[in-house]
Amino acid sequence: MKDTPGWASPGSAPSDGQEPGASGPAEPADRPGSSDQPGADPQGPGSKWSKEQPPPAQWSAPTGPANPGQAPPPPPPGPGWGARPPASPGGPGNGQGGYGGWGSGWGGPPPAAKPGVIPLRPLGVGEILDGAVSTMRTYWRTVLGISLTVAVVTQIVVILLEGLVLNDASTAALDDPSASVDELTRALGDAMLSTGVVFLISLIGTIVATALLTTVTSRAVLGKSVTTGEAWRDARPQVAKLFGLIFLLILIAVAVVAVGALPGILAVVAGAGDGGAALAVLGSLATGVVALWLMVRFSLASPALMLEKQGILKSLSRSAKLVRGSWWRVFGIQLLATLIANIVASIVVLPFAFIASALDGEGFTGLVNSGSDFGWTYLIVSGVGSVIGAMITFPITAGVTVLLYIDQRIRREALDIDLARAAGIQDSGSGTAGPTPGG
Repeated sequence: MKDTPGWASPGSAPSDGQEPGASGPAEPADRPGSSDQPGADPQGPGSKWSKEQPPPAQWSAPTGPANPGQAPPPPPPGPGWGARPPASPGGPGNGQGGYGGWGSGWGGPPPAAKPGVIPLRPLGVGEILDGAVSTMRTYWRTVLGISLTVAVVTQIVVILLEGLVLNDASTAALDDPSASVDELTRALGDAMLSTGVVFLISLIGTIVATALLTTVTSRAVLGKSVTTGEAWRDARPQVAKLFGLIFLLILIAVAVVAVGALPGILAVVAGAGDGGAALAVLGSLATGVVALWLMVRFSLASPALMLEKQGILKSLSRSAKLVRGSWWRVFGIQLLATLIANIVASIVVLPFAFIASALDGEGFTGLVNSGSDFGWTYLIVSGVGSVIGAMITFPITAGVTVLLYIDQRIRREALDIDLARAAGIQDSGSGTAGPTPGG
């Protein structure tokens, strides 16, 4: 075996050209002091001592100190493990970042592969947010086309319902201090009906946009583009299951909060008055925390259902497994992404709301007056602002959820290796050795 720097220590194995069993380097025939030349060692031929002497001019006898009682000076410090050897012209270590034997520095693991919008390794918070924005920026035709189509259809339905049906619901009693209990109950029911219908329509649009954008984001991770038609063909078999998943999650959250409020409601019915109402509020808050914990625990069920082609219950189980041990991280990233998306959307939506209120004749005071009946001008102008805001919120929230799902699978299941192979990268294991920011 050859003595390779950094692998075998010198003298541990015979070098090339040396007979096995020899303990030292081959000695030249004309070397002074050999057994067949004058001046051989007095110990006689075959002396191991004379054969192991190094060639002339390669070493010098150690010299003692001038003062016998003084210790010899320490040797000069040599290069350490991390020191870089002197550069040689045209060779490694010449400033080019090459290797240099024992003294060369270790440059760390190779960088992770990045075929698409994220590097294929565990991601940090900033990389997840940047990946969602990069997907929207790189594949803007598909992303904005999907978001615009879903937002326009959703807002048209909302405007028609608010202008033709829900606008007749009277909520003026909510601002009237002299209103009777029956009037307040009727007004509160109308307001809840109007809000619930709008929320339901918006939820349907969000589900469709999430289903389509999940496919786009998953392809963007591999650096592959996808058209709107391809995204729809890929997502269509799972859309019905996605609807069922979202409605099941809403049902779970409402049921958990209702269980907490039920004792207080029963106390109010029994005549407990303010004490029962307070108990209902405290119970709702306590179970609301439980509902929030469950929603975060199941928050990755949507991409699991769409990308793994799982059923509803299996997707919930997959999400719970991926989030286990990382609840606070998943919650924090999703909360941050929601805040950023809603703040940016509000910057766009609020000016349209003020302009719509001014053009409708209600003025700015109409925005805070719950009993105002806005006309078609207000509904159309504010709807345009809502469409633009949805074009921002849909890609960010859906993209962050998908990238969180991919990140958790990379951390727990080494998904980066499969992603690298799917992207056509030969060294599919290089991404696993990279750093782990935010891990």
